[in-house]
Amino acid sequence: MAGLEESEQPQPLCGTAAICRGVPGAPESDGPAPGLPGPVVLDLLGDPSVDEVPFPSRPESAGAARRLTHRVLHEQWGLPFQLTENAVLLVSELVGNAVRHTGARRFGLRMLRRRGWIRIEVRDPSRGLPCLMPVRELDVSGRGLFLVDTLSDRWGVDLLPRGKTTWFEMRTGDR
Repeated sequence: MAGLEESEQPQPLCGTAAICRGVPGAPESDGPAPGLPGPVVLDLLGDPSVDEVPFPSRPESAGAARRLTHRVLHEQWGLPFQLTENAVLLVSELVGNAVRHTGARRFGLRMLRRRGWIRIEVRDPSRGLPCLMPVRELDVSGRGLFLVDTLSDRWGVDLLPRGKTTWFEMRTGDR
């Protein structure tokens, strides 16, 4: 499997920068993203429950990844609000790690659902492993994997020939 930076990806046609900010080819103006129906967001960015959605490795991509996660989990899959909010937070943390620590130009987001579980994956072309560090009360950074470890039911890293996938899983209660 080739690294994300080596694959040619189609450019999304985004009319609302608030959901597409950080997506290649997207306009950089403000728009009413929160009110857009879920299918519009999925059409603009892609559906990570069908195939991996690529993002540029920029801080703005975290917002687009969070909005996409909310649309899929809460609106498309109908998962409870609190579960969705926790997953959105964890996606933000994994995306932040991919943007800050890998030096990659792109990362990918994918979501899987099976009976009783969801799995969310962030793939990047770096083989550097994330490290769960002890967290102290006054620490201002380094809490991302602590949150992933605390709020998910399990998480891990799969090394790939070119990069890695960092993932977490959460129980959904629909057994």
